[in-house]
Amino acid sequence: MSIYDYTVKNRKGEDIKLENYKGKVLLIVNTATGCGFTPQYEGLENLYQKYHEKGLEILDFPCNQFGKQAPGSIEEIHEFCTLKYHTSFDQMAKIDVNGKNEEPLYTYLKSQKHGLLKNIKWNFEKFIVDREGNVVDRFVSTTTPEAIDSKIEKLL
Repeated sequence: MSIYDYTVKNRKGEDIKLENYKGKVLLIVNTATGCGFTPQYEGLENLYQKYHEKGLEILDFPCNQFGKQAPGSIEEIHEFCTLKYHTSFDQMAKIDVNGKNEEPLYTYLKSQKHGLLKNIKWNFEKFIVDREGNVVDRFVSTTTPEAIDSKIEKLL
């Protein structure tokens, strides 16, 4: 299996084949709107603005599994992110990243880069996928988007 074999849902419920992102560097993040890390949306948008033209795509997966910090509908979450943080990167459907209902993409991501913990520990964990579809890095929530800027730049 490859990351390009997966299909996810966008915020409108439409199927998005990850093969559509072939040749792009991907930053995949599980997010929440009511978390201490929520201000990272600003850093994510800054990365997107800086590197999108060079081939970066950010896939934002809202997740309510950690402290119920992503309440509300996907429409409410999207409105919050666009109004407060001016996000313009792709926001996907709300998902689970651990457990029996976890998004299959996250099962794959975790199998590729599990670090000290296999499961996602909290909101705003980040995976970087290179242009060939290899999961090359995983970062915990406390790692800011600014801290991974140089790693993304090298892959572009």
